[in-house]
Amino acid sequence: MDQTGLAARSTAHYILQQVTTVGRLMSEVIGAGALDDLAPDDRARAQRLATDALRGLDRADKMLRQHVKKAPPIFVQNALRLAVVELATDGSAHGVVNSYVEIVARNKRTEKLKGLTNAVLRKVSETASAQWGKSAVPVMPKWLRGPLIEAWGQKAIAGVERAQFAGAPLDLTPKTDADAVARATGGTVLPTGSVRVQEAGQVSRMSGFVEGEWWVQDAAAAMPVRLLNPQKGDRVLDLCAAPGGKTLQLAAMGADVTAVDVSEGRMRRVQENLKRTGLTAEVIVSDAFAYQETGFDAVLLDAPCSATGTIRRHPDLPYAKDGSEFGALIGQQEAMIDHALGLLKPGGALVFCTCSLLPDEGEVQVEEALARHSDLSVDRKALDKPWIEKEWITEEGGLRLRPDYWPDIGGMDGFYMAVLRKDS
Repeated sequence: MDQTGLAARSTAHYILQQVTTVGRLMSEVIGAGALDDLAPDDRARAQRLATDALRGLDRADKMLRQHVKKAPPIFVQNALRLAVVELATDGSAHGVVNSYVEIVARNKRTEKLKGLTNAVLRKVSETASAQWGKSAVPVMPKWLRGPLIEAWGQKAIAGVERAQFAGAPLDLTPKTDADAVARATGGTVLPTGSVRVQEAGQVSRMSGFVEGEWWVQDAAAAMPVRLLNPQKGDRVLDLCAAPGGKTLQLAAMGADVTAVDVSEGRMRRVQENLKRTGLTAEVIVSDAFAYQETGFDAVLLDAPCSATGTIRRHPDLPYAKDGSEFGALIGQQEAMIDHALGLLKPGGALVFCTCSLLPDEGEVQVEEALARHSDLSVDRKALDKPWIEKEWITEEGGLRLRPDYWPDIGGMDGFYMAVLRKDS
C-alpha cells in the first residue's frame, strides 16, 4: 500500500490513545519522545492531526454514530475519529482510508475489524466535508460542561466552546516596542499591549525571535503583571514561575525578580529565554512551600490549577482529565496563598491568578482568603486601567476572563486574577 502519511497518522493515533485511555496530556506524550523518530514535516503533521481530532472529537463521534450502531473498541474508534476529521477538513488528504485501515489491521486485537473500518470510512468520505461544515460546534464532556454552565450559564459556555473549537492565534509579549513587533511579525497590537499574529509559522523563524524582542504568551496570561505594574527596583517574587512569561515581563519592567519553580527542566527553559531576551532574574529551582525568603514588595502567584481556561490551546485536557484532582488543587491553592502572604513585607501586594474557568479556583479563593486574613484587602485601584472592560470585573474586585471574550479578534484564555494587599 501507499505509505505516504502513515507514519504521521500512526503517531497521531498513538497520541490520541494515550490521551483517551491512559489520561496523559499531549505535552507529556510528546515530551516522552512520541515524535522523536519522525521527519520534521511528519512531526508537525502528527501533532496537528491529534490536536484537530481532539478539538473536533464530539463532532466526529456524532458523524460516526450514523454509520456504526455499536461503538467499536477504543483503538478502532480513535482511528475512525482521526480519519473522519482528516476526511472532513483536509481537501488535499490522500490515502486516508488505507492508512487507518492499515493501523487497525496491524493490531492483533483489532485486525478483524479492518473490513468494518474500511466500509465505514468509505461511506463517511462521500459526505464528510459537507456534513462537517453543517454540524454543531463540539461540546465539552459532561463532567466539565456541567459545572461551567452552572457557573456562567448556557449561553456563555456555548461561546466558550465556539472559541475552543476555533483554536487560538499566536500572542506575543513585546520586550519594549509593541508597534515595532507588530510591524515585524505582521501582527496587531491588542488593547492590552500584547501583539496578536493570526497566521504564524514556526515561532523560532519569526522576525525578532532570535534578537529577543518578544516571547510567546497569551494576552490573558500577560494581564496579571500588567495589573501589578511593578516599579523599577521593586523586589518581586514570581512563585510557580515556569514557563516564565511573567518572569520576563517583570524583568522587562525593571523589577528585581526572583523566579521560583519546582521543575528543573522548565526552569532551564526560563533561563534560555532570559538569555535570548537579554533580561535578568534570579532563577531558583525549589518547591514553593520550601522557599522561605521574606520581605518582597510583591509576590506573583500563578497557582497550579485545572487549566480549564486553556482548552482552546490544549484540547486534550477534557479527555485526559476527569476532574477528580480538582479538590486537591483547590486545597493547594489555598495553602499557597497563605504561604505567599507570609513572604510579603507590610503593604506588599500579592497577585493571585489561575488559568481556570472554575470559580472555586478564582473568585472563591479570594473571598475565602479575605475571610482568613483580617489584614488583607483587594486592591481595586489596580483595575483602573483603560484596557479593562467592565464585564471582566468581579464582585470581590478581581478580573474574570473567558475564551468567549474578544470573539471578533480570536478570543483569549480563561483566567482569574486579583491584586491583594497586606495592611502596612
